[in-house]
Amino acid sequence: MNEPEKGFYYHYKHDPGGTVNNYAYEVVGVARHTELQDPAIDKLVIYRKIDKSDFYGDGKYLGARPLGMFLETVMKGEEMLSRFTKITDPAVIAELVTIRDRMYSDSNLN
Repeated sequence: MNEPEKGFYYHYKHDPGGTVNNYAYEVVGVARHTELQDPAIDKLVIYRKIDKSDFYGDGKYLGARPLGMFLETVMKGEEMLSRFTKITDPAVIAELVTIRDRMYSDSNLN
């Protein structure tokens, strides 16, 4: 099973007519579960949200999702879509980097 590259991704719920960072995530890596030997869930995609609408104020900013779930396709209406799609537009990436840096600066983590 392929692993996602580090970088920015849109969740399938992203609204292209909304803000650039709605349902935007940054994949920071892939981890192996240290206790489980179940191939279905032993690899976890580690990511952080770039959309402040659901920003946790408790210092827990990283999320994890089983690799298979991250890579799967889902139904949205009548259409099959990837759950997450890598963002490749340099201008969008530059905006997301600015938003990420502002959200995750040391002064915003307290």
